[in-house]
Amino acid sequence: MITSPSATQNLDLRRILPLYQDSGGPQRQTRFSISEISISPSKQLNTIYTANWNQTLAAQLLDLPIYPVDDRHVPSCLRVKGVRGTMSESLIKFAQPPKIPVGSLILVTGANGLIASHAVDQLLAAGYRVRGSVRDKQRCAWLEPLFEARHRKGQFELIEVPDLAAPGAWDVSVQGVAGIVSVAGCAQLFTKDVEKTVEDEVKSFYGLLEAAKAEPGVKSFVFTSSVWAAWTPEPNVPTAVTEDSWNDKAIKTAEDPSLTDQEKGIAPFMAVKAKVEQACWRWVEREKPTFTFNAILPDTVTGPILDPRNQSASTAGIVRSIYRGENLGVLDVVVSQWFIDARDTGRLYVAALNLDVTGWRVFGCAERFSWNKILNILKSLYPEKKDFVELADLSWDQTDFQTEKPLALLRAVGQEEWTSLEQSIKDLAESFLSA
Repeated sequence: MITSPSATQNLDLRRILPLYQDSGGPQRQTRFSISEISISPSKQLNTIYTANWNQTLAAQLLDLPIYPVDDRHVPSCLRVKGVRGTMSESLIKFAQPPKIPVGSLILVTGANGLIASHAVDQLLAAGYRVRGSVRDKQRCAWLEPLFEARHRKGQFELIEVPDLAAPGAWDVSVQGVAGIVSVAGCAQLFTKDVEKTVEDEVKSFYGLLEAAKAEPGVKSFVFTSSVWAAWTPEPNVPTAVTEDSWNDKAIKTAEDPSLTDQEKGIAPFMAVKAKVEQACWRWVEREKPTFTFNAILPDTVTGPILDPRNQSASTAGIVRSIYRGENLGVLDVVVSQWFIDARDTGRLYVAALNLDVTGWRVFGCAERFSWNKILNILKSLYPEKKDFVELADLSWDQTDFQTEKPLALLRAVGQEEWTSLEQSIKDLAESFLSA
């Protein structure tokens, strides 16, 4: 039997949270079926629910239209069983009505990367449509079937931007978008020519910012930096990092002509991150765009690789190296510090897009980790593997970050706490072992 709410109630099916048996954590796919739908009397709620299942089918079963997303009346209970379908457990629940209405188009640059692909995934989970930019559309064609398998068909589109710094490179990409998540960059970990790299990066980001400014529908711009723009990790050295912190140490090291490339290490990369972010803030201060501008600064990103056959692992690849016992010299360069799960990073982007304030630097830092702790997690997950390579006694990070804002953003999209290191490493290992 199907019961409908009163005719005066505006029902938006994108806000309905189906009741289902929890089958083991975020991002898993749960099979379910629909034959009977019942809805209890609705009440005013301060939560928006979105679910990745066929809204059209459900609307037909209920014989109801889909109403605008800014109406806050939702059913307090929905039970579904009987017609086959698939939904994602990765549900975004907004604590307040979002500034950018669900269903709007969002641009995510560099969509094939680890961080950007999770930003796409979480935006789709929240009910947004996403346009993902890549340098080579043919080489990244795997993205479309990936997201169609995880979400409703037709919600994700690819666009090619081969030269990020070319004049007018972003003009087509920003057409019709309500928000921009900027992730793509040019810098490599062992960048040598800081000045040239900064010049190329700034040209690219200024081009994107100018295109965003010229597109009247853009309400929000979220820039991706790095915690390394604010600080150089030094285990056992107590340090306080705030939103006003900049990595002057890395800039000084990178510009020191007396040091060799080996002695500089990854300081030039950190310097690039700091200088490029500073340039973007200067643009915002000078141009005063109508859209909000905020920055996400993630630290070491772990968690599942969405398509391990086609994606590089980025910093998550270090965990794979520890599992395999190879290329461990990288641990001398990327020392123990803080981590964040890739899914949590994606959720921060969803929340940051909907901020009504501008000027936040949001540190993507969940908790401290050490490579030895990660090794021990892997040992506990795979006790049958007897050839793990023991690591040196690596020191523990003693940096304090301002974590109130990022945790508040996470809770704004319905997640109370950070994904644990144990869960993140487990899901990462399962993903690279499945390739």
